[in-house]
Amino acid sequence: MKPNDQAATDRVIRALAESKRGPLKPKELARTLGIPSNGYPSFKRFLTSLEKAGKIQRVKGHRFVVPESVGLESGIIVLTRAGDGFVRLDSGSKDVFIGARHLNTAMDGDRVLTRIESLRRGRSPEGVVVSVLDRARDTIVGTFRYSSRRSTVIPLDSKFIKEIVISSGHSADADEGDVVVVLLDSYGEGGARISGRVETVLGKLTDPGVDVLAVAHGFALSFDFPADVTAAAERAARECMADPGIKRVDRTDLCIFTIDPAEAKDHDDGLSVVALGQGRFEVGVHIADVSHFVRESGLVDVEALSRGTSVYLVDRTIPMLPEVLSSDVCSLKSGVERFTLSLFIELDQAGRVYRHRYERACVRSRGQFSYEQVQSVLDGSAGISEDIDQALHTLDDLARSLRKVRTDRGALDLNIPEAKVVLDENGHPIDIQRSQRLESHRLVEDFMILANEVVAADMETRELFAIYRIHEPPMRESTEGLRELLTRVGYGLPKRRSLKPKDLQRLLDQVRGRPVEALISRVVLRSLSKARYDTRNLSHFGLASPAYLHFTSPIRRYPDLMVHREIIRSLILEEENTRPDLETLQSIAERSSLREKEAAEAERASVALKKVEFMEKHLGEEFIGQISGVAAYGFFVTLDTYFVDGLVHVNSLRDDFYLLDRDAHAIIGERGQRQYRIGDRVRVQVSRVDKEARHVDFSLVRKMAWKD
Repeated sequence: MKPNDQAATDRVIRALAESKRGPLKPKELARTLGIPSNGYPSFKRFLTSLEKAGKIQRVKGHRFVVPESVGLESGIIVLTRAGDGFVRLDSGSKDVFIGARHLNTAMDGDRVLTRIESLRRGRSPEGVVVSVLDRARDTIVGTFRYSSRRSTVIPLDSKFIKEIVISSGHSADADEGDVVVVLLDSYGEGGARISGRVETVLGKLTDPGVDVLAVAHGFALSFDFPADVTAAAERAARECMADPGIKRVDRTDLCIFTIDPAEAKDHDDGLSVVALGQGRFEVGVHIADVSHFVRESGLVDVEALSRGTSVYLVDRTIPMLPEVLSSDVCSLKSGVERFTLSLFIELDQAGRVYRHRYERACVRSRGQFSYEQVQSVLDGSAGISEDIDQALHTLDDLARSLRKVRTDRGALDLNIPEAKVVLDENGHPIDIQRSQRLESHRLVEDFMILANEVVAADMETRELFAIYRIHEPPMRESTEGLRELLTRVGYGLPKRRSLKPKDLQRLLDQVRGRPVEALISRVVLRSLSKARYDTRNLSHFGLASPAYLHFTSPIRRYPDLMVHREIIRSLILEEENTRPDLETLQSIAERSSLREKEAAEAERASVALKKVEFMEKHLGEEFIGQISGVAAYGFFVTLDTYFVDGLVHVNSLRDDFYLLDRDAHAIIGERGQRQYRIGDRVRVQVSRVDKEARHVDFSLVRKMAWKD
């Protein structure tokens, strides 16, 4: 029996579930299933693997049961700054709250088995961690502290609040204050201290680049590729450029160009447009044919699956594919022949789509243009060339029509400003700017969304196995909390039980241009479910789309590469019986969702630490901001000028004793009933900056009146 033997797993679970004697010992279970004596040792190992996976659970007397039969459920635990946790159950049921003293050594991201202890109306169920099924990490990044008695490491991530004791003789010559990577030896089992060995010394947090390195190591991100993977990528680059493969169509005569950020190194999508007459156009969405260079199950493919996505840290990119592929032969560079999987879509000036087709093409880009260059053409303030300028204006007109189609069906358009950190040559922040969303950004976005929808609908109609990008409707608890908050700031939503995307978009249109716009956009975003990957087409709530997937970025996202392979196999080469195993595909979807989440957290963390470093220069200065969150220990303020978040701690509010009112989204003074709630405008002073903790503290100057 093997750990991934589904038939054997089902037999064990069925035998335990149907047992009339209750929990069974391994030998009793072996007799029930007819396991021969010479197969018993491997059967015991199989049971251990099922236990680690959370499929079965060991109880008193070394007997096994099905977890559900004794009220146990598995899931991923997420820790809070306060040291408590929430278990996101595999079953999809409501998250279970775990108090800090009931974690049973569980750490952030671990897969755990939990038992629900109490249910309270309107609150998350409360439980305890029974066991840790799978550790999310075996290394921690922190600051080395030396003493004559013992050396310790204090984790940089505030979710890991306990110190790590460094085993004697395993400090790797780290100095006081060095940022180090610790390999854990124990997780505090049996009440012992968490211990480990220093594996890597990164340097002082103030040294150039060390802060971002600390983030990367903290999320187990690898900058370098294994030597054999790099060699395989270089070999594939040479061989596959020399052999274009079958059914490759020469489209080098098309006027194709790419539009990307000015600093982009990989260009995985290009556009073209041809007028067909009678108000119709054929738009080409040309995507780098990564599948031609990355052989399924080969060394590069396995590494790409492990990484899942490229990661864009504040000062560097960690690519999913080796640079010879991502920045060279797969990138649609200007003036050179490149291979694409091209989708040609026929549509009219009203955004109606008539037909589409796929091609494995060979193209030659006419130019690599930045969003700013394209915007200048659209504004009429500059030009590139007559044919490209005309193509851009045509695409812009079509994109606006596509956008209207999406808006009319209820797609959301969240206008949430983002911060762009400007660094000097040594990696130190010198400014934090508001990222601009130009019409050129929207143009590209509109055609990428269209391509993703067309491909998703195709795969759904043809019943092909695919990894869909799904976005489920918000949960009832989230919408009720959103309604309460909106009522308090003078807005509302329809009273029907289930919200539609149109309801939220009408709200966003109502507040557009008003001081509350940023706040309401943020709380609407928080109320939404997280988009994820799944083999089931569960639609996309935010886009109001019946079917959606990711097709347009196979250089930097693994699910896109899987979609490309299926299109080429089934729709271009018309191969039969090529369906991948659905269980394997679902596993890839879940892994891709997890890697995407980790990448997003790493990106946010790298930006956050540069924001903290930037605010060191502004200690003592005053800024105006908006309360963006409340907690028992204070409220968070987002500054208008720099989009930096900081905490006003309740201990700094001397005029009263403040308590959290969750329903009011506020902290309220016990005596004077003065309150500070989400959305309030305040003037604050930067009082403390802690780069190690990536934390900024504000002190309140005064509460301000709204001017709406």
